[in-house]
Amino acid sequence: MIRSALLVPLILSLSGCGALKALEGEPNRDVFELRAPTVTANRCGGTRVQDLVIELPKTRGTLDTERIMIRPSVLQTQYLPDAIWGDPVPATLQRLLVETLGSYDTFAHVGRAPLGVSGDLAMISEIGEFNAQTSGEGAVIRLSVDAQLVREMDATIVGRGRFSATTQAPSTRTADLIPAFDAAAQELVAEMTAWTLGRVGVNTGSCR
Repeated sequence: MIRSALLVPLILSLSGCGALKALEGEPNRDVFELRAPTVTANRCGGTRVQDLVIELPKTRGTLDTERIMIRPSVLQTQYLPDAIWGDPVPATLQRLLVETLGSYDTFAHVGRAPLGVSGDLAMISEIGEFNAQTSGEGAVIRLSVDAQLVREMDATIVGRGRFSATTQAPSTRTADLIPAFDAAAQELVAEMTAWTLGRVGVNTGSCR
C-alpha cells in the first residue's frame, strides 16, 4: 500500500555549482528533487519476479531536460527561471519507479539495468506531459506516461497502460509549483506501481 508523505520539497545546496554557473554567465537556480510515495505495506508474497528493469523513459526534446516546464498556452513552452530538477525529467521518473517498485518483496531486483545478461521483465515508457499549465492566477500540473511491460525472454508484451495525474497550484510562484509537482509525481508513480504489481499477479490488498 502506498500513501503520500508530507509535502516538504528537498532543496539541494549546490553553492559551488551555483558559483561556477555564475562565472559562466548562467543564472543561479535552486535545485529540487521529487520524492517517491511512501510504501506502508511491501510484503505481498506469491510468485516472485527475479528481475525488473526500468528503462529510461523516452520523451520529446523539450522535456528531456532538468528545466521545469511551465506552459502559458498549449502551443507555448517556457521554463522556470529560478529552479531546476536535480536530474532530467526522464531520469527523475526512472529513479522514482526504481525506488518504489524496489521496495516490494515481489521483485528480487529492480534497477536501471539487469543483474545478468537480461532481466525477466522490462518497463518501457514514454512521457507525454510533465509540466505546469497556467490557469487564471494559478496553474494545473499535468503528468502523463504511456508504459509497457515486456517479457525479455521472448519480447512478449505483458501489459500496456496509460497513466496521468493532475494537481492544482494556487499561483505560478516556484514555492507553490514544486509541492504541486511533488504531489502529482507521487500520485503518478503510485498508480504505475499498482498497475505493475497487478500485471505480475500481485493483489495489493494482500500486502502487509
